[in-house]
This record gives sequence, C-alpha cells and structure tokens, in this order.
Amino acid sequence: MQTKAPWRRQLEIVSFAENVKATEVYGFAGNSGMVNLEGQLLRGEADARTVFVFMHPTSTLQLLPMPMALADRGFHVLCAASRYAKNDSALIMEKVALDLGAWIRHARETLGYAKVVLVGWSGGGSLSLFYQAQAEHPTITHTPAGDPVDLTTAGLSPADGVVFIAAHLSRAETLTEWLDPSVLDETDPDKRDPEFDIYSPDCPHQPPYSAEFVARFRDAQRARNRRITSWVQGLLAELKARGTPEVERAFVVHRTMCDVRWLDPTLDPNGRKPEWTYMGHPMTVNVGPVGLARYTSLRSWLSQWSYDLSNAKGPLNAARITDAPVLQIVNGADDAVPATHNPAIRAALATQDTTHVELPGATHYYLGQPELLTQCIDTVAAWCAARGLEG
Repeated sequence: MQTKAPWRRQLEIVSFAENVKATEVYGFAGNSGMVNLEGQLLRGEADARTVFVFMHPTSTLQLLPMPMALADRGFHVLCAASRYAKNDSALIMEKVALDLGAWIRHARETLGYAKVVLVGWSGGGSLSLFYQAQAEHPTITHTPAGDPVDLTTAGLSPADGVVFIAAHLSRAETLTEWLDPSVLDETDPDKRDPEFDIYSPDCPHQPPYSAEFVARFRDAQRARNRRITSWVQGLLAELKARGTPEVERAFVVHRTMCDVRWLDPTLDPNGRKPEWTYMGHPMTVNVGPVGLARYTSLRSWLSQWSYDLSNAKGPLNAARITDAPVLQIVNGADDAVPATHNPAIRAALATQDTTHVELPGATHYYLGQPELLTQCIDTVAAWCAARGLEG
C-alpha cells in the first residue's frame, strides 16, 4: 500500500468588485457590489510550484475522491467554488469564467504557484474548456441574453495544462440529450406524447430501440430545448419592453432526465449499469427535484442550458484551445457521461499536445474502486512529469 503524504485543508477566500444592475446570487456570495468566493487548498507539508485547480460551475469538489487522492500523493490542490455553489438556478456561465479567472489569478499572485493545471471533472470539464478557450483567445463580450460580461478585457490567465476527466460535452448539450421529449405542455408535465414516453409501459417503442426511433427521439429533444429557448427570449423581450424593475423571472423545467441509452444498453455501449443513472433510477430522477435545469431563470437558461445559444459547449471551445496540453481521461463504466461525448471532444481539440487514456471499468466517482483511482492519479502524475508540471 502506498504511503499517504500528510496534508491539511486551508480555507481560501477571493473577493472582487462587480457592478451589476441586478444580482442573481443569494446572500453574501454577491453582496454590496462584491463577489465573494470560497474554496479549500489541500496543501501538503512540502512546498510546490504547481497547483491543481478544480472547479465545477455549481458544485464544490473538496470531498470528491480525486482531489483528496492527489493530495494524498503530495500534490497541492485548490478546490475552488463559483459564486453559484450548490445552486445553479440563476447561473451564468460567463460569470463562472470570471470566477475561475479570479481563482487562477489568486493561485499565481497570492499563493505563489508558478504553474496551474486546470482539472475539469464532470461538469467542470466543459467549464475548463470554456475558460481555457477564452483565456487563450477571448471573444465574448455579452451573455446570450445580451447582458455585458466582457471576457476580452478580463485578463483571464491561461492554465499551463488541462485535465479533462469523466466529463461530458457541456451542460446545454447533456441536458438536451436527457430532456424528456414526450412533454407537450411545459406547465403540465402530465400532458405527454405517448410516442416518446419511454418510461410508460404503453409506449409503442420498447428496447432495443430502432435507429429510426432514436433519431426521431433526438430530434424531438432538440425541438423541446428550442421551444423553451424561444419562449425565454420572448418573455425577456416583453419584460424589457415594459420598462419596469422586473427584469428576470424563474421557472420550472419538468422531466429532464430521459435518455434512451439508460433503457437500452446497446446504444452507445460502455460498462455502465443498465436502467440506472448516476443519480438513481431514471424514471425517478426524471421527475425528482434534483434533475438538471429543474429550476432556472430566463437568463440562466440561455447561458447554461440553451442548445443553440450557450457559449460553454464543449467541442466549440475545444476547437479554440491551441496552446495548452490536454489530458483526457475516460472512465469506461461512467454512468453520467455518455460514451459519445469524449470522442467528440477529442476530435475537436486544436492543441497539438493531446493525450487520451481510458480506464476500463471505472465509474464516474470511483466509488469502491481504489485501484482504478490509483491508476487515474498515476496517469495524471506521469503526464504532468513529462511536461514539467509535476510540482
């Protein structure tokens, strides 16, 4: 058994000013013109020149297996939270990029690290690609809703390397592949098209599904996303035309965890458990309170969930990364990331230094899989050492 290096958790706080007409975060995270971010530095006893930065748009990652395993190996790990920690109902991806930029600046200028490796786990993967693309070649000045968030003048500092691990294409693309296309009325989820209601025993299509049905199912999912986007744009325009202080509105998106892959393991096969998702039984989570995009604001829908308008789509940003080396680790039995997603990212990456590693049998969180977690850390350590990033 490998000896674990001693390390401690160190609270880190980053604050910066931001002038906005309306705030979308609750409490002190965005209070009195300041954005206040909280994070944890998992720091070993020895000094290090490299820090591994983890950020997810909405989750906090300091208790996940991989950051702690890296710390056990002696690496320094910064688990950085965005202003939307544990609440993505009003999340704006462009502002998350600003938050990540503030953390990387803090790592370099305040904590004194010479090198930063950005680790994108799960939903943090597309965020890492989005951030790195804008840090290398900034283009965005406004959100999809037209609100000013200028990343071209934000001084985003590129990471020295990117690890894309157990990660999906993006929140917008993943949600669309999981939207229940049977929903006919967004205000009444009981009104459904039986043709696409795959969780109903009365659905005329049963697994294994035909290629023709899957194609129509996917078309219907994209159509539903676009209908919501059109409604959101119309309501935002109406609110603006009124000229009142009401500039935003929240709404519920019903039935957002529905994918033919979960019922038919022959579709895009990997080692995942059939009739299961990383959140539980698909029929249950489809209507549960924690499904993707269940509660959202108008602006947040356009920024993080709109299939056509989100700026944070994975292949789009992978194609804009030309400088940093990228390590892509695929968990072979991932029950959260569809098997088609990593090949799409790999094909889109523009950087010449790309490495692809697959860990057969590895699940999304490595729960009960210490050998595979060790293999993951070995892979990251060797990749970093070969590029002078080992710390």
